[in-house]
Amino acid sequence: MQATQPQLNMNFIGYEAVTGQGDSFQSFAPARNEALTDEFANVSAEQANQAVDKAAAAFSAYAKLHPAQRADFLDAIAAEIEALGDDLIERAVLESGLPTGRISGERGRTMGQLRMFATLLREGSWVDARINPALPDRQPLPRPDLRRMLVPLGPVVVFGASNFPLAFSVAGGDTASALAAGCPVIFKAHPSHPGTSSLVGQAIVEAAQKTGMPDGVFSLLHADNDVAQGLVAHPAVRAVGFTGSRRGGLALLRVAQERPEPIPVYAEMSAVNPVVIMPGAIQENAVKVAEGLAASVVLGVGQFCTNPGLVFLLDSPQTDSFLETVAVKIRASAPATMLNAGICQSYYKGVQQIRVLPGIHVLAEGETEASHDRTEGRATVLTTTAPLFLSNPDLSHEIFGPSSLVVVCQTEAELADCVQSLEGQLTATLFATPDELHQSSVDWIELLQTKAGRVLFGGYPTGVEVCEAMTHGGPFPATTDSRTTSVGTGAILRFVRPVTYQSFPDALLPLALQNANPLGIWRNVDGKMTK
Repeated sequence: MQATQPQLNMNFIGYEAVTGQGDSFQSFAPARNEALTDEFANVSAEQANQAVDKAAAAFSAYAKLHPAQRADFLDAIAAEIEALGDDLIERAVLESGLPTGRISGERGRTMGQLRMFATLLREGSWVDARINPALPDRQPLPRPDLRRMLVPLGPVVVFGASNFPLAFSVAGGDTASALAAGCPVIFKAHPSHPGTSSLVGQAIVEAAQKTGMPDGVFSLLHADNDVAQGLVAHPAVRAVGFTGSRRGGLALLRVAQERPEPIPVYAEMSAVNPVVIMPGAIQENAVKVAEGLAASVVLGVGQFCTNPGLVFLLDSPQTDSFLETVAVKIRASAPATMLNAGICQSYYKGVQQIRVLPGIHVLAEGETEASHDRTEGRATVLTTTAPLFLSNPDLSHEIFGPSSLVVVCQTEAELADCVQSLEGQLTATLFATPDELHQSSVDWIELLQTKAGRVLFGGYPTGVEVCEAMTHGGPFPATTDSRTTSVGTGAILRFVRPVTYQSFPDALLPLALQNANPLGIWRNVDGKMTK
C-alpha cells in the first residue's frame, strides 16, 4: 500500500504536522546546482520545546511497552519506508547528488537496521538481566534479593548526517537504536535533504499511529543552530546522537556538559582512517592492493567517514611501481557531484592548503576536469615524507572528500612514530604478511587498536557492515565516547542505563527479572547463564 504523500515542507511535532515559525529556506539540487521550489520553515524555540514536552510525556508509556510492541513499531517503520517507493529514491537522489543505486542500497540498509533491532527486541537478552536471589541465612550477613537490568534513558535528540540521507538520517541507526531502547526521539533534520527527511518522518509517524505508539514518541524538526542547541539544553532530554563535523559535535558536547545536569553526547566527528602497508604485502600483491586502495579513496566521492585519508608505506624497491599503479587509477577516476556546495568548497580548500606546503608532492589527480557549476569533486593523492608529516600536525587532519596523503617512511620505527602521533580514528588498516608481523619489533595490531574502533587486516575501511559484531566508533576525536558504537546492535547500549531492584515482590518486577522468566530470555543467575 502506498503511504500517504506528505507535504514536503512539514515538521512533525508528535503526530501533528506543523509549519515552522522560524526562518524559511529552500532545498537544493547539487547535481543541477540550483535551488528547488520547495520552501521549508524552521521551527521556533517554542515549537521545539513542544516536541520535547511531548516526548517526555510519551516516555513512561513507551518505555513500559512489551518489547514485542516496540519491535512491531520498528518493523512498521521499515514497511512504511518501503511503501514510499520511487518517490523517496528520487527525492534523495535529487537532494544529495548521489546515484540511484547508492540511494537504493542505503534504503535497504535503513530498513535492515530497523528490522535488525526488531529481532533484537523479540529475542530480548540484550537487557543483560542479572539475578542474585536472596540468601537470608548467609553469615555473617544475609544477602538481599538483587536483580539488575538495562532500562531506557528518556527522550533522545538525534541529528541527521549530510552524507547518508537515509541510513544516518531520520530513520537511521541512531533513531532505530534509541527507539529500540525505549527512548522517544526528537530528530533534527539535516538542511541538505529536507524533503527526503519529511518523507521519512511522515513514514515514522504513520507507523507509530498504526501500531498504537504514544503521541510524541517521534518528532521531526527543521531547525537552525540556536534552536538545535536549545534542544540539547532542554532538561527533559537525556542523550544526543550526532554524526557530522568535529566543530558541530564539540559545540553540542559543550552545551550538554554545561547543563545543570550534563547528558551524554554520542558524536561521530572526524577520522582519516590510516592504512599501513608493509613491503611484504606489496611484494605479494602490489597491483591488487594499489587498485583497491585507489577505489576506496574515490568511493562515493570520498564522502564516507571511513575514507582512507592517510596511507603509510615503508620505502622498498617496489614502492615506486606500487604508487604508480595507484596514480593510474586515480587519474582515470571521474569527478562526481558532492553533497553540497559547502562540502565541495571545503574539500578543495583543504587540498589546496596541503598541496602548497614544501615537501608535499601531487602523486596524481583525476585527469577529467571537475565542473564547479555542478559541485563536483576531483580525486587527488599527495605524497610526503615521515619527517615532514611528524613536524606538521595539520597533515593528519581530515579532508572530507576524494583525497589521501601517502607518507613514505624509511624505517619501521619511523612508520610507528607516525602512527603513534595520530589522534583517535574510526578505522585502522594493516596490509602485511604474517611473517613480517612475527619478525617485527613493533606490535602493529596492538598499536592500531589503541588508535581505532575497527582494525582491518588486508581490506579497505569504506563499507560498514550492519551486524552484531560491528564497532563504528573510536577514540576521540573520531567519537566523543570510544566505549560505544553507532552501527550494529551494540548501538542500543548508548541509550540505556543499569538499574538494580532490591527485595522487590516478584509481581512488581519488570518481566525480564521475574522468577518465571516470561520473556524467555538468557539471564545471569548467580553467575550462570540460563533461561
